[in-house]
Amino acid sequence: MHISVELTFSPLQDDFEEHIINFIKKLRASGLTILENPLSTQVFGDYEIVMTLLHTEIKTAFELMDKGLMYMKIVKSDRSEYEPHF
Repeated sequence: MHISVELTFSPLQDDFEEHIINFIKKLRASGLTILENPLSTQVFGDYEIVMTLLHTEIKTAFELMDKGLMYMKIVKSDRSEYEPHF
């Protein structure tokens, strides 16, 4: 089963940029399909692989900061090739 996950990572502290950059770099290194925009990062792939990666990397990111939020949306399909038809 393939999924699409949209993540918005919001460290609640002044030095937030370093935490976001490090988190995205680890996602990029995974070999999964990763799309980025100014508001969120999207991860696409096999459910088990994506969720295992996110479990590890979210925990690591949270351990490296004082306070933070992670918003996550999960869709049961690979939407990485989506293009609007209008």
